Amino acid sequence: MGFIYEQVVRRALFELDCEPAHEIAVGAMQRLGRVTPLCRVMEAANRLPSSLYRPVEAFGLKFPNAIGLAAGFDKNAQAWPAAAALGFGHVEIGTVTALAQPGNPAPRMFRYPEQEALINRMGFNNEGAQAVADRLAKQPGPGKRRIPLGINLGKSKVTPLEEAVADYLTSFALLADHADYLVLNVSSPNTPGLRQLQDVKPLRELLGAIMAANRERAAKNGGALLPVLLKIAPDLTFPQIEGALEVITEFGLSGVIATNTTLARPGYFEAVGQAGGLSGAPLRAHSTNIISYISKITHGRLPIIGVGGIMDEASAGEKMDAGATLLQVYTGMVYRGPFFARDLARAVAERQKR
Repeated sequence: MGFIYEQVVRRALFELDCEPAHEIAVGAMQRLGRVTPLCRVMEAANRLPSSLYRPVEAFGLKFPNAIGLAAGFDKNAQAWPAAAALGFGHVEIGTVTALAQPGNPAPRMFRYPEQEALINRMGFNNEGAQAVADRLAKQPGPGKRRIPLGINLGKSKVTPLEEAVADYLTSFALLADHADYLVLNVSSPNTPGLRQLQDVKPLRELLGAIMAANRERAAKNGGALLPVLLKIAPDLTFPQIEGALEVITEFGLSGVIATNTTLARPGYFEAVGQAGGLSGAPLRAHSTNIISYISKITHGRLPIIGVGGIMDEASAGEKMDAGATLLQVYTGMVYRGPFFARDLARAVAERQKR
């Protein structure tokens, strides 16, 4: 299957610009998700065999395998119902903002096949929290899904930084009931000023407000707190990461996602003039180092979802060894094909069994 993808499908998609190819992929996955019997057959074929099946338990949820689809692929909750059929153990939609927005001008995504990398400056293009909530209301909800669904929240571009907390709270109110877990994305490089929210003072204000709303929701519903995670940038210094982790601990977040895309331009990319976040193989080592650092200073007690440069079994294994509880892929799927999650989940499970 991988050979067919690389020699036929990928070649055809790579003849197109990135964004049209992406829309074709999302559309294909959306159509698959509508054919429920086929999805169930594919899910049975692509799940881990019983000899390797060891569910991953993290922040109160059970994941059938360690591999998830990262935010950025399914921005508007259109394609995720088919994720389990492709072998994913969870999926994260978004990034969703309170207000609908078109994102940055196109072209805004660029492939670098020899480097197995992408640069994107999409700018949180999405239909807005209300539209996504309306769509999710018509889909299987928490407790009725094949795999956990995370919702990644960002700040609307037109919202001033000083009003960011209210913007996130609007999205939280609309989407919390539809999520198995929520992610606060304060680390995209493509929304002006957003990364300033990773500084201790604004981060404390944001996390304090979100977790207060989370407690109010739990009290009203008579249930548990919704797991909330923070997604951080790979461009933070270790002292900055430690500051963010102190705030995460202070407000009782459930975990951290490490990492988002990078503004760094290592090696070949020093001469590349495209603005935006770099993902894929060039991010591999740095994101792994950050995972290792987080794991060590939290003594392995804080669940980490590892993202960045996962292109094969070795790069996935490194992140698990560094302390990741779960993994997410996106750029790797662009280069390896739709069944990359299935193959990776089996490789990781076999590695852990050994």
